[in-house]
Amino acid sequence: MIRETSIGSTLKNYYELTKPKIWYLLVFTAFGSALTASFLFDIPISIFSWILILGGVAAGSAAADTLTGYNDRDIDAIMDRTKDRPIPSGRISPKNALIFGLVLTAISLIFSWLINIWCFLLMLFGLFDNIIIYSKWLKRRSQSNIILGGFSGGAPALIGYLAVTTNNIELGLVMAGLVFLWIPTHIWSLALHVKKDYEKAKVPMLPVVSDEKRSVRIIAATTLMMVIFSILPFTFNQFGQIYLITASISGAIMLILAIWLLIKPSEKASWTVFKFSSPYLTAIFIAFMIDAFFR
Repeated sequence: MIRETSIGSTLKNYYELTKPKIWYLLVFTAFGSALTASFLFDIPISIFSWILILGGVAAGSAAADTLTGYNDRDIDAIMDRTKDRPIPSGRISPKNALIFGLVLTAISLIFSWLINIWCFLLMLFGLFDNIIIYSKWLKRRSQSNIILGGFSGGAPALIGYLAVTTNNIELGLVMAGLVFLWIPTHIWSLALHVKKDYEKAKVPMLPVVSDEKRSVRIIAATTLMMVIFSILPFTFNQFGQIYLITASISGAIMLILAIWLLIKPSEKASWTVFKFSSPYLTAIFIAFMIDAFFR
């Protein structure tokens, strides 16, 4: 039974349905890549363009989270971590969640179309990859779900970059690639921490289908790949010491945490890797913007 709520509670429930902690960071990567491109190539961004970029990415990310929540409503009801979300708790009906998600999808596609064709195609790809490839097709079938579904995570950064320029497209691809490589460390460390939940719901995340020893080795390896890749922008001669120092220090911290998890696997270690991974990505994109500003 769906509970009766006030307007304020209803708005709060729909806001929670979009999983804002996830889309906040993705919107920030779009903001960071757009501003970085603006600084590097001296291209001003109008207020209207900012509305389209940030509004489109926010709507698209929120749409993806809403519709994956709709797809996952049965397993969310099983897992302790997710059973109180708006749909499984009965605060929002599946039908209303589906309608809301489709409205957000339409808004994101309209906004991205108004930017340019490349942003529209990327938005379309990101939505399809997250909602269909990851959530509908792979999440319950394959441990590679996060890998193939991770392409959508890099889409906002590339959308932000291409909304400003197509010059030196490799820079936009590297920004998107950083997000793509960040996702396995972020998600698998969380999955290791809440392994029993995924086992209960029969979701074949890496820590569920592999033993702990192999899981932490893979997490450490993906973290190393991410940190090494994060140095790549410095080699393009578009970024300087500010970026290199930030990427090196924050990367070293990520590696230390990953080694800690590798040597002494525990819930505390996996949770710490998960919690620090978001500030790590934030720091990288802040470094992109600051370094580009002073170049």
